[in-house]
Amino acid sequence: MTEAAKPTDVTGLSFERAVEELESIVARLERGDVALEESIAIYARGEALKKHCEKLLSAAEARVEKIRLDRDGKPAGTEPLDPQ
Repeated sequence: MTEAAKPTDVTGLSFERAVEELESIVARLERGDVALEESIAIYARGEALKKHCEKLLSAAEARVEKIRLDRDGKPAGTEPLDPQ
């Protein structure tokens, strides 16, 4: 199946696989050697991959916690990661 023929459902892809495929799509589009119809199709898949990666990153970020230290500099628990 060519990239153009792939459906835009990317929910089963790992982050790494989605990024790899997205990079491949970007490279193909930047080369400019893709027919218009195929460009539109792979661009749509690229958008779906980008959104999927953002969703996976947000989920991972929500799970990350930073270690809270006590006055002696020893670990005293965890707290949610401050996204800023």
